[in-house]
Amino acid sequence: MREVSVGEYLDQYKLTEVIARSGMASIFKAIDSESGQTVAIKVPYMQFESDVVFYGRFQREEEVGRRLDHPHIIKVLSPRHKSRMYIAMEYVEGTSLRAMIRDGQGLPVDKALDLARQICEALVYMHSQGVVHRDLKPENILITADGKIKIMDFGIALDESARRLTWSGLSSTIGTPDYMAPEQVSGRRGDVRTDIYSLGVILFEMLTGNLPYSGPNVYGVMKAKTSEDPQPPTAFKPDLDPHLEEIVLHAIERNPRNRYETAAQLLKDLNDPASVQVQNRAARLHPRSLAMQRLRRGLAFGAFFVSLIGIFVLLIWLANRYPAARTPPRRSYRGEVK
Repeated sequence: MREVSVGEYLDQYKLTEVIARSGMASIFKAIDSESGQTVAIKVPYMQFESDVVFYGRFQREEEVGRRLDHPHIIKVLSPRHKSRMYIAMEYVEGTSLRAMIRDGQGLPVDKALDLARQICEALVYMHSQGVVHRDLKPENILITADGKIKIMDFGIALDESARRLTWSGLSSTIGTPDYMAPEQVSGRRGDVRTDIYSLGVILFEMLTGNLPYSGPNVYGVMKAKTSEDPQPPTAFKPDLDPHLEEIVLHAIERNPRNRYETAAQLLKDLNDPASVQVQNRAARLHPRSLAMQRLRRGLAFGAFFVSLIGIFVLLIWLANRYPAARTPPRRSYRGEVK
């Protein structure tokens, strides 16, 4: 078996063009020769097809996708016959949410709220089906020409109806650091509140063009998520409506018990932000900026260096103040000094 190419048939699908490539798979635009429908085909690279862990993840993505049926979720199709590993999906013309907020300026408030509501509607349905996405991020959200969202990529989804054995050993290494909930960083499986956290981060980014945590690398970001409070949205956008800031900070509470318990509760507030009671969450935060962290590390190193110099000077002073006793001259048996 070899890699497939544009122009070839993969069972009933004729591959017409490459839509995207990732580190593990290619996504092709294709035509279903039986129905004439345009579809998308996700085909993993050959070297991953024999990987047991990857196979389980890929199979889970297909199984979950077939079970879910919602206008804001990419629909997975069922081919008549499969000669190799791939996923057939509905084809959606659109652009990723990442492309819309890449300039770092965020989105207009009305637009950000509209998209957040649609994502939350999908979460309400998804969670009612016992599925937790666990990898919500702008790259996994498509926006159509008429402004509708489509969530995709259920490769690391948690399916409560499936055996836990399928995902044992994977939970500690899954997710995307910027959007991972603190409990994911700590290696726990997560639940519906994990998706609520990710949506809160996405809304934060749509409103401000920034993320609540920053660091010199992914490890710094992950450590901060488990030990520090986030920056409040108003640190980047001072004129932001306090009701919206309250919603965002409620969604991204570090402790899952302090977040919205359900996506339905979050959706209610997103539909009517003005009714949200502002509890001054931002005033209770104690975020440490990256600059402050560097300053504290610098001061600590400086204090250590100065203390070493002080100890060295003290030793020299003591040596001069209390010189070692001179060794008395040795005499011969005749009493002569030698």
